[in-house]
Amino acid sequence: MKYDHKQVEKKWQDIWDEKQCFHAENDSDKEKFYALVEFPYPSGQGLHVGHPRSYTALDIVARKKRMQGYNVLYPMGWDAFGLPTENFAIKNHVHPAEVTKKNIARFKSQLKSLGLSFDWSREINTTDPSYYKWTQWIFLQLFKKGLAYKKEMSVNWCTSCKCVLANEEVVNGVCERCGSEVVHKTKSQWMLAITKYAQRLIDDLDDVDYIERVKIQQRNWIGRSTGAEVDFKTTEGDTLTVYTTRPDTLFGATYMVISPEHPMIEQWADKLNNIEDVRAYREEAARKSDFERTELNKDKTGVKLDGVAAINPVNGKQIPIFVSDYVLMGYGTGAIMAVPAHDDRDWEFAKKFGCEIIEVVSGGEDVQKAAFTAKDETGILVNSDFLNGKTVKDAIPAMIEWLGEKGIGHAKVQYKLRDWVFSRQRYWGEPIPIVKCDKCGYVALPEDQLPLELPNVTSYEPTDNGESPLAHMTDWVNTTCPCCGGPAKRETDTMPQWAGSSWYFLRYMDPHNDKALASPEALKYWSPVDWYNGGMEHTTLHLLYSRFWHKFLYDIGVVPTKEPYAKRTSHGMILGENGEKMSKSRGNVVNPDEIVDTYGADTMRLYEMFIGDFEKAAPWSPKSIKGCRRFLERVWALADKVQDGDTYSEQHEVLMNRTIKKVGEDADNLKANTAIAALMTMLNEFYDKGVNKAEYKTFLALLNPFAPHITEELWQQLGETGLLSVAPWPTYDEAKTVESTVELAVQVNGKLKCTIKLAVDADKQTAIDTALAEEKVQHAIEGKQIVKQIVVPGKIVNLVVK
Repeated sequence: MKYDHKQVEKKWQDIWDEKQCFHAENDSDKEKFYALVEFPYPSGQGLHVGHPRSYTALDIVARKKRMQGYNVLYPMGWDAFGLPTENFAIKNHVHPAEVTKKNIARFKSQLKSLGLSFDWSREINTTDPSYYKWTQWIFLQLFKKGLAYKKEMSVNWCTSCKCVLANEEVVNGVCERCGSEVVHKTKSQWMLAITKYAQRLIDDLDDVDYIERVKIQQRNWIGRSTGAEVDFKTTEGDTLTVYTTRPDTLFGATYMVISPEHPMIEQWADKLNNIEDVRAYREEAARKSDFERTELNKDKTGVKLDGVAAINPVNGKQIPIFVSDYVLMGYGTGAIMAVPAHDDRDWEFAKKFGCEIIEVVSGGEDVQKAAFTAKDETGILVNSDFLNGKTVKDAIPAMIEWLGEKGIGHAKVQYKLRDWVFSRQRYWGEPIPIVKCDKCGYVALPEDQLPLELPNVTSYEPTDNGESPLAHMTDWVNTTCPCCGGPAKRETDTMPQWAGSSWYFLRYMDPHNDKALASPEALKYWSPVDWYNGGMEHTTLHLLYSRFWHKFLYDIGVVPTKEPYAKRTSHGMILGENGEKMSKSRGNVVNPDEIVDTYGADTMRLYEMFIGDFEKAAPWSPKSIKGCRRFLERVWALADKVQDGDTYSEQHEVLMNRTIKKVGEDADNLKANTAIAALMTMLNEFYDKGVNKAEYKTFLALLNPFAPHITEELWQQLGETGLLSVAPWPTYDEAKTVESTVELAVQVNGKLKCTIKLAVDADKQTAIDTALAEEKVQHAIEGKQIVKQIVVPGKIVNLVVK
């Protein structure tokens, strides 16, 4: 009978649904295993072939763990708030809720067609009020603890999306979602104080099993540095405070640079002779992204302040102050001291604007070369008064101590990480449960009034003045203050898409609870997530944000672990046939529906796992997918060749034990490609030497996590009544993974005459005696003298005769 994947796959998907065999129990005596993949944004395009790679990899792990007796939670849901749906709704005049409902239905049918063993009874949707009630609840706890606050600040403004972006959402100077220009605007924004958790977010990476490149990316993004804050007086009597990692070079500070947005500029407006030039420069800088402003290779621009200067605190010298766009108000203090002899960027700026250059770390005649010497802790200080002769390593603490004694500076730990901009001036997001009262200020909505549901609006168009579409809904906006009962207005900004995804893994643990985000019992049983797989592109966004929220929930006693995920891995992208990233514009997108229809879900699963190293990108190959289909057809055809036998045959005993061990270990280490290769080798051996029922059953069990539909069908055809998906995982005997015998070629004068089998530890004489006993060898040496006997252990016996 021909292998009909359509009939087989539909049959078993229906049976799995009917029997709910992937259902995870909260009340179980079994050891738990929580496997998690990043839930998708349900776009109108549906799944692309990149999605199944991650989902199938963890599905293999989840299926194997179930067969090993674990209570497995492998859930799926929808990260459904956000701009793509809203923009589609605006363009097509359809409510975002309707768009979301349709997109989710499509995604779900596609996922089910792949045979992924998700527990659909725990499905969640971030746009469901019963879900975002708890997103709002978490925000209120942050607000009550002072970690959510409103601040007037310069923000990243996407000119296309018409909303504020967090720093993490600006990539190479453009919006990471739509690729449009990002400019700076000053707006009042809701902020989350993630910086208060910066050190813990670094330190606790030591306690989790994350692949190293994920840890490195998180540490680099948080950007911890140690140094000092130093106060520079100005000729107007004000103070400019700078942060520097190199306080030892203060004697070489010959000018200062402040951000175009620095508030001191307007305070000095009537003292500056060139205030109009400074303001014009500030407007020009506002049109640039942070990336453009800080790019190392760009031309250095700036305006010298005419009328105000700074005073170097270590020598009393007046030094000029410049405004330049490479200094950002959002980083450090918005002001820097410049030491051009020992910093390439300061050197270029000083050369362009004619500033003094003083060497303070010895570099010989080539002062610019000293910029590199300065980074070496063994460099020697010069032209630095009381620091002269000290190494950089010793001079840094000496200068910090001196600054403290003088009351003009102190040691400081600084982070590159900024607080999280949490407001979005769009409609399709969680309403922020805050009201503003003229008398009481910002007031939290009482928890018993949650969820604050998103109202229907007739227009989703973002406003040009930067307000959310909700601002026009006066009936909804106007309310009463929960504190004083007086008139108040609701917050009209909504939360970013990252809000719902910052805690979703907790809701899976107890998704239908209406009294809490999850019960303490469920949280204790399932926490932490045992294995989380996702994209590297989310390392400095979702992964960082969710770790922050989880630590906060831990601090207030809601969750039992300080880290949400015990293990984190990441997958490489699937590229187009041409080796480029798949995209509509390149015309190289592969639709998974077409692959499933033509070749079957099991073929798709096998191919995506066999395509190469899971962590690396791999190009799509139609030829290779056909090869995976042929492999499954051979598995199907082998069923007709199975012989009786309820134990492994002697000829296959080592093969069976060795393959069970390898496939199990490879599946546990996301090395599915080599596990599948081992199964292909096993299949070839069965075709060459035969296979009995016990061996075929084990083969099907090993293949089941990779190709679950075909193996369930063949399992049933063998007469088994239970589901293979929950049958016991095969076990192996370590001692039997090694061959007890070895086959040697026997040659006479270098020509092969026969082969012999010997014990692995047989000595040289036993090998010779066994070879000489062979009839073909006796015939070859008859009447001749053996002049040499050569034995290569485990390989050959060669008899030289004349």
